[in-house]
Amino acid sequence: MSHFQMSGADPRGPRKALVAFAIALVAVGVIGCSRDGDQGSGIRDQKVIVADPRSLTPDPRSQAEITLTPDMIQRAGIKTVAAMKSTATTRLHLPGVVQPNAYKNVDVTSLVSGRVTQVRAELGQRVMANDVLATIYSPELADAQTAFIAARADHLAHDQQQARTQRLYAIGASSRQELEKLEAEKSEMDARVETARSRLVLLGIPEERTQRIASPADVVTTFDVKAPISGIITKRNANPGFNIDLATALFTVTDLSTVWVIADLYERDFAGVGVGSPVTITSTAYPGMELRGRVDYIDPQVQPETRTAKLRAEVPNAGNRLRFGMFVDVSIGARTPRPVVMVPKSAVQTVGAQSVVYVSKAPGRFIQRDVTVGDTMGDEIAISSGLQPGEAVVTDGAFFLRAEENRVGVR
Repeated sequence: MSHFQMSGADPRGPRKALVAFAIALVAVGVIGCSRDGDQGSGIRDQKVIVADPRSLTPDPRSQAEITLTPDMIQRAGIKTVAAMKSTATTRLHLPGVVQPNAYKNVDVTSLVSGRVTQVRAELGQRVMANDVLATIYSPELADAQTAFIAARADHLAHDQQQARTQRLYAIGASSRQELEKLEAEKSEMDARVETARSRLVLLGIPEERTQRIASPADVVTTFDVKAPISGIITKRNANPGFNIDLATALFTVTDLSTVWVIADLYERDFAGVGVGSPVTITSTAYPGMELRGRVDYIDPQVQPETRTAKLRAEVPNAGNRLRFGMFVDVSIGARTPRPVVMVPKSAVQTVGAQSVVYVSKAPGRFIQRDVTVGDTMGDEIAISSGLQPGEAVVTDGAFFLRAEENRVGVR
């Protein structure tokens, strides 16, 4: 009895203890899960962002402030200027090649066929218009003069016969029919003489000289080939003994006072460039040289392989510095100016492949700003995006700001 009471006095006691222990374990698990949940929330994500800035987009580095004391600014010699609003003409840069001005590039041929007997011009020689370049022996020229002499002789004989017939007709010794026949033949004789004279003129014999050709003794057998324009002999094909015809090019004379520059214009640039757009030509062969001209022709056809159209500009060539086949840089100004912000060239720094400026937001506070640069105009450079007029940019001491930025790890 006593044993029963001691062991079973309250049979629910051990169960209550087990239930309480289980509840405590559940509570501990819930609290642990709650804490783990807090650690996996946005607070943990925020800590990761601070620890690894590269996970941000965009990079906050461009807007991070660099703070300097007045003493540091003075020692670094930092100076600022206000960005100025201006207008600029967008310039397009294209590679170009120099070619002769086709309107001033003349192939010299002979007006008669024959054989070259003498050459008086050398390759590269400067010649003036009407200078004799070569002499041609021409049987064709002699034949034309002989035909002219014969035509004039026949014409003279016919005139004499007609005059005699008119006298005979006047005394009744000749018929009217014979006189009318001679009058009709006179028109034919006139035409033969005029044809022979015209042929001599076409062969290069002046009109006044044809009047002096009266007998075989007056016939000339040589012809002088003359320069049609003033310029430089850029090609020479003539040599003594060379047989030629009317299509044989003996020389090429080029006026180098102006040349053509040919470039390929892409479809995307068609709207901004037109005939009359200003052009500036520069070359690495002549540092500092700038030749100015205008676009005078754009090919109406687009090349299907490159999707470009040929652009041509005529530029002066003082001193004959531009040579055929030479590569040059073609800078073309667009037809419509656009607003830009101008800053000194010293304000622009290059970080990697990006152009940047340092902007003063307040005394002693600076930020780095990514910008897009345009053309240089003297000591200033155009900023097309990334900067507003009136903002103060650092012109002196920008390298110190970069060094300070890297030292303190602002980025």
